[in-house]
Amino acid sequence: MAESEQFNFPSEEEKVLNFWKQIDAFQSCLRQSKDKPRYTFYDGPPFATGLPHYGHILAGTIKDIVTRFAHQNGYHVERRFGWDCHGLPIEYEIDKLLGIKGPDDVQKLGIKAYNDECRKIVMRYSSEWKIIVNRLGRWIDFDHDYKTLYPWYMESIWWVFKQLYAKGLVYHGYKVMPFSTACNTPLSNFESGQNYKDVNDPAVIASFPLDEDPNVKMIAWTTTPWTLPSNLALCVNAKFDYVKVRDHATDNVYIMMEARLSTLYKSEKEYTLLEKFTGDALQGKTYQPLFPYFESMKEQGAFVIYCDDYVTDDSGTGVVHQAPFFGEDDYRAALKFGVIKKGGKIVCPVDPSGKFTKEVPDFTGLYVKDADKLIIKKLKEAGRLVHQSVCKHSYPFCWRSDTPLIYKAVPSWFIRVEDIVDDLLKNNAKCYWVPEFVKEKRFYNWLKNACDWNFSRNRYWGTPIPLWVSEDMEEVVCIGSIDELEKLSGVRISDLHRENVDDITIPSKTGKGVLRRISEVFDCWFESGSMPYAQNHYPFENKENFEACFPADFIAEGIDQTRGWFYTLLVLSVALFDKPPYKNLIVNGLVLAADGRKMSKRLKNYPNPDLIISNYGADALRLYLINSPVVRGETLKFQERGVKEVIKDVFLPWLNAFRFLNQNIKQWELTSNTKFVFNENTFNGSSNSKDKWILSFTQSLNLFVRKEMKAYRLYTVIPRLVRYFDQLTNWYIRFNRKRIKGEVDQSSCHAALQTLYSVLYTINRLMASFTPFFTEYIHQNIRHWLATESIKDMNTDSVHFLMIPEVKENLIDHEIERSVARMQSVIELGRIIRDRKALPIKYPLPELVVIHKEKQYLDDVISLQDYILEELNVRELILSSEKEKYGIRLRAEPDNQTLGKRLKGSFKAVSAAIKELKDEDINELQKKGELSVCGNVVTTDEIKITYTVDKEHKVNETAYEAHSDNDVLVLINVTPDEAMLNEGLAREVVNRIQKLRKKAGLQPSNDVTVYYEASDASEENHNILKVIAEFRDYIENAIKQPITQGFVPSEDNIIIQDTAVKIKNYTIKLQIAKGHRN
Repeated sequence: MAESEQFNFPSEEEKVLNFWKQIDAFQSCLRQSKDKPRYTFYDGPPFATGLPHYGHILAGTIKDIVTRFAHQNGYHVERRFGWDCHGLPIEYEIDKLLGIKGPDDVQKLGIKAYNDECRKIVMRYSSEWKIIVNRLGRWIDFDHDYKTLYPWYMESIWWVFKQLYAKGLVYHGYKVMPFSTACNTPLSNFESGQNYKDVNDPAVIASFPLDEDPNVKMIAWTTTPWTLPSNLALCVNAKFDYVKVRDHATDNVYIMMEARLSTLYKSEKEYTLLEKFTGDALQGKTYQPLFPYFESMKEQGAFVIYCDDYVTDDSGTGVVHQAPFFGEDDYRAALKFGVIKKGGKIVCPVDPSGKFTKEVPDFTGLYVKDADKLIIKKLKEAGRLVHQSVCKHSYPFCWRSDTPLIYKAVPSWFIRVEDIVDDLLKNNAKCYWVPEFVKEKRFYNWLKNACDWNFSRNRYWGTPIPLWVSEDMEEVVCIGSIDELEKLSGVRISDLHRENVDDITIPSKTGKGVLRRISEVFDCWFESGSMPYAQNHYPFENKENFEACFPADFIAEGIDQTRGWFYTLLVLSVALFDKPPYKNLIVNGLVLAADGRKMSKRLKNYPNPDLIISNYGADALRLYLINSPVVRGETLKFQERGVKEVIKDVFLPWLNAFRFLNQNIKQWELTSNTKFVFNENTFNGSSNSKDKWILSFTQSLNLFVRKEMKAYRLYTVIPRLVRYFDQLTNWYIRFNRKRIKGEVDQSSCHAALQTLYSVLYTINRLMASFTPFFTEYIHQNIRHWLATESIKDMNTDSVHFLMIPEVKENLIDHEIERSVARMQSVIELGRIIRDRKALPIKYPLPELVVIHKEKQYLDDVISLQDYILEELNVRELILSSEKEKYGIRLRAEPDNQTLGKRLKGSFKAVSAAIKELKDEDINELQKKGELSVCGNVVTTDEIKITYTVDKEHKVNETAYEAHSDNDVLVLINVTPDEAMLNEGLAREVVNRIQKLRKKAGLQPSNDVTVYYEASDASEENHNILKVIAEFRDYIENAIKQPITQGFVPSEDNIIIQDTAVKIKNYTIKLQIAKGHRN
């Protein structure tokens, strides 16, 4: 459990949730902003048939951050939750529940009964969704949500469709489509691309004897043996070379592509080359059917060889078997060469459940994938099987049922997307995407190659497509509203689902009897893509409101939606209005399990989100997710320890900073007998250089956050915000503890407290959108110190009612920020040197040398030398611009992994040469970014450059250790004298005393006396007693309590003791007793 001194982050968040509920925080925000400019946000609707996962949590967090930030910047932001209620996700669950195998089962049950079952589970997990969304701190309106099953939502879908139909963008066609046999329906091309998996499929090569000479056989390769009974043609590439060969093992004569001989033969010794020719020589030749089921089509021109460029030389035999009704290219080529004709016989002996029909009696009733083995057996028995193997390849699966898709020719309804591709590209260019590469590459390429959209589904639970047609399909009426349907049919309905509209007829105007509705429904992507209009019941209601706020200012979803919701939103918006539906869009990457695989309930390879939240809190989870590669559109391997580290690295330092402020304000109030008050309007900074720095640093951060959030770049904002707490606690507070605690003087203490309050108050508002719970906790505990006159026109009941603070440019001092940054660089380099040489900071060192060519840099360092000397515990700081004076030279080391992988055989020689590079060579490399070494060009990315001290070169017999960040060079004299070593020991003694006091639970205000003595009479232990005596004043000043040699005579006063305290090679006894000695 994440706790710090009884502070439990998750339980405190629960208290904040209750507080928000009490003050009706979210709705109060909306009421406060109702007259402000509108900021429009669209929420993509999830299905409530499953529980939210980390992908939902991530996208929801991004949406919450951006919309909260917009509110804090003076906008009115409506946030309505949406639910996807129709389509395959729901129907698939019902099919499993009721054991429904196909359309016949639904007809037996009845569409009304089937849809009633679907309706029951639509909102199965809605309460769980509400609980976890609220627990994550996301503010969104569930009470005024939209559901795609609402009649008013469905009516707007009808209106959208009628506009497209009126523009001639809708047509009925017969196309080979990805088909889900588990769901008995075709899918759109973008749906089929959402779930590819690597699978092992049978790969066979079958023979096709030519009619002109049955001893000569074409051989074709396929990984779908189940399509072979429907073979009607063979296809070759006219431009490639083909060969006739005699197989030595069987004496058979085969024709295949020359470039693909390796598919069948390992060696040229296995065959004899008889003839070579280009593919066009095979055009028009006929062959013997593989199976007898459709041999009657030979009279119509089937079982022929033709040429097409889609045949490649990178797989198979270079001869492609054609089953026109099970392959998109097959269908196109077969139509082109007259093997099949529009309106002619359809060779598609597979039903909607993926089972063979009676047209192929040998396999009737078998699921196609299950029939592969029997088909191969038949081929073998007929002497038509040439070769059999297994092929591992990437294959599309149904995104809902997770079962393999097949490609199958079906009659469907389409939107002419190909006709508006230029408009899609034009409007996409108007949108701002983060990250941009998704827009410029992934989405652009998808739009550029967009196919017509198959939007119809042969299903039941969905919005019915509002087309009423005559029996011959010649008369078609498109309905765009409930009123229009009533006007033409005389029937008024309030629910638009199939059970209510399927039996409604419309009289024909051309004497064709009555028109009946087509049976298909819209796919759920059409419904979600219509949400900008349908959630407002546009154009039937809210017309002016919608048109004033369209397109949306902001949307966000995962990268998988580039072929989903982002795409359908754009297609419909462009088709309707020639406008993009959104202005700004954030695309997040995918959250994977720690092992890099997809998160799986079955594998249990990820921690339950509820458990993570209950252990660490929602703020920690939010910050972990958004401070990761996913906000740049990359993947994140979810690690629980990452959430835990956010507590340690961000929230605990932040909490401690607040507690330190709180504790010392109270102490100041007690000492000065004055109430502490902070007035942001009148606060103009401090004259203290450390205060100036943190105030400037905070205001610069405010400026940066505003600028970057305006550009929706969370990936630049979050790291800067997170790093801020290191600057605040490890640099500002650490360097100012004595001032803040009042140990300097009251005036300086008050200035430091005002400064610390100012920056905490500022960062708290900046962080409110990102970590809504902890910022609320901080706000509730510091707001009582705000001056009444400074907040008279503000509602300070919640931090989320406050606006982002205006940037105080008068507090920004770029020079002091630059100086402190350079000071920090020097200190951090010095720390590295100490760590490398195992020299604890407690032990003083004689000298620090800072080398830089720029005078300004050295001036900045000298201006803050006191902090550098104190922090690194060195006696003297020397500045120089001459590294040669100290025997410093550059050293180059090859990056073995990077360079070795690229150079392979020549790596050894290049590696040796790199290690021998001179300073002038390395300087050239740094300047140009590359260098020629042994005839190979190497770059700075492939070489590690460090500084090294020439051991033979000494200045006044002093040995230095060096380190650099490729800007400044730092040297430390690492040979302390005896006095320095003794001072280090004294610091160690202070450290052990303080640890013992902490162990006893003592407070700084508790009066105690520290007693010490040697553990034995050895010479070594006698030496440390001399050190303690020598540095007694220093030790007493550090612990602010008296120390004395010898143990206390009365045990009654002993608080704690340790008789074996180790300090280096020494052992002493320590005892802490009540009160000060006389």
